[in-house]
Amino acid sequence: MSSPVEPALVAAAVLWGAAAGALLPRAAYRFAVPPDRPWRAHCPRGHPLRGWLGRTPCRACERRTTPAAPPHAPARDTPGPPHAGRRDAPGPAPAPAPSAGDPPRAPSAVLLATVTALVCAALAVATGGRPETVVWLLLTPAGVLLAAVDFRVRRLPDPLTLPLAAAALALLGAAAALPGHAGDWPTALYGALALGGGYFVLFLVNPAGMGFGDVKLALGAGAVLGWYGWGTVLLGTFAGFLLGALYGGALVVARKAGRKTAIPFGPFLIAGALAGLLVGAYTA
Repeated sequence: MSSPVEPALVAAAVLWGAAAGALLPRAAYRFAVPPDRPWRAHCPRGHPLRGWLGRTPCRACERRTTPAAPPHAPARDTPGPPHAGRRDAPGPAPAPAPSAGDPPRAPSAVLLATVTALVCAALAVATGGRPETVVWLLLTPAGVLLAAVDFRVRRLPDPLTLPLAAAALALLGAAAALPGHAGDWPTALYGALALGGGYFVLFLVNPAGMGFGDVKLALGAGAVLGWYGWGTVLLGTFAGFLLGALYGGALVVARKAGRKTAIPFGPFLIAGALAGLLVGAYTA
């Protein structure tokens, strides 16, 4: 069982989670596109997007959240939109308008910051001051980002899923070299291969019900669950399927989906892995 948790550790985890989660909206907006389209290059107002981290999709929009009007605006001689036909008009050049079906805005920075902070706090309480606590805190923002994107467009981007698995194994390897850890790195590796292989079989059996992005995400989930042993792998896997089934059943009861309606499974895979990880960390 984990040792008593220092309040300073929990406070640091909350601050880290809140700060990291608040920077996720821009990445969530850029990644939240259908599978057959490239990542977004323009914000909803048509400004070119720069960078992947921020509280809003666009830095220009962020600067204009509290615009200041000039005290004496010059009158225009001809009707029409502001700056029409003027060479010295401020602002960026026109950009392609967002296509139909695009989400109108990025996820709430407050929501993502709150969720990330709560998850980090729970992991800090369950794991205590062991070396792997740092690993869980570093991986949490990526998991929250993946869940946010999959909920919006049913897509788990390769630039997030595959690096997540590699980072989990690399960071856990470093944690295994430090004293005081409570896991086993070889089992983490085997857990990644086993869970990824199991999801790959499900994908082959029913491609309509299991996306290949879930298979790649399962590699990272298997790594973090395998750190605490095979029992944690089984618990986290079962919890993910149970949560997904409960969500799908609730949609059917509410008549918002049919029995064959596909749902984004990535968030429940992540939630199940979190549940298994909390139990495994606390009992290790």
